[in-house]
Amino acid sequence: MPGSEAWPGAQRRDPPASSATWVVRAALAQWLREEANRLRSAGLRARILDVGCGPKPYYPFFADVAAEYTGLDVVPTPSADVVGFVEEMPLESGRFDLVLCTQVLEHCDDPIRAVAELRRVTAPGGRVLASTHGVQVYHPSPHDYWRWTHEGLAKLFRDNAVWERVRVEPAAGTASTLAMLAGTFLEIGTRRARMPALARGPVWMLNRAGAALDRRVQMLRDPVPGALIANLHVTAEVSD
Repeated sequence: MPGSEAWPGAQRRDPPASSATWVVRAALAQWLREEANRLRSAGLRARILDVGCGPKPYYPFFADVAAEYTGLDVVPTPSADVVGFVEEMPLESGRFDLVLCTQVLEHCDDPIRAVAELRRVTAPGGRVLASTHGVQVYHPSPHDYWRWTHEGLAKLFRDNAVWERVRVEPAAGTASTLAMLAGTFLEIGTRRARMPALARGPVWMLNRAGAALDRRVQMLRDPVPGALIANLHVTAEVSD
């Protein structure tokens, strides 16, 4: 295995603030680092499934705590150990201690079946970490079907599988989400003008200003009426 610096997906593990994707990716990377640290502190080695793995960008976080790290994707790639859809995974039930499903649910045909499958492959005492958009521009890959509120995402998980507990947390506040949207359209505009580098400075300032505002104002961080949430993190735990 190459070192962490050489492993694919470095910009997902340490995204630059000059990119509009920073709002989503920085919080996601921090969340997964914390999960790896939780396993490390407990002295645990986990069987991990990465659903929609792509190039397995988060593998370096878990390399030393993974008894097994299996990647599943819809197309055969060098990183995909298993080819299949989240709604019907060709994997045995109760096999994995930790299931990662990052930025997949918005693209899947049937989120209800997807949640049931995520639960099916999770071992007793295991956890599912799933992230998906609350607010985002249309981005087909190859399709882009769904957006959620924090309440809707919690209902999706609780109504379609048996969990010991489900927690849904905003991954960014309203100011950061507005900064992300403004930065995204800046990037789109400068790309179409064939001058993409022009967006980097303004996007950096938007991201930093949005994050600073969210830190200062509690209401901007909370999922209150009127809130805009760029991304949502779900932790779904299975009883022993």
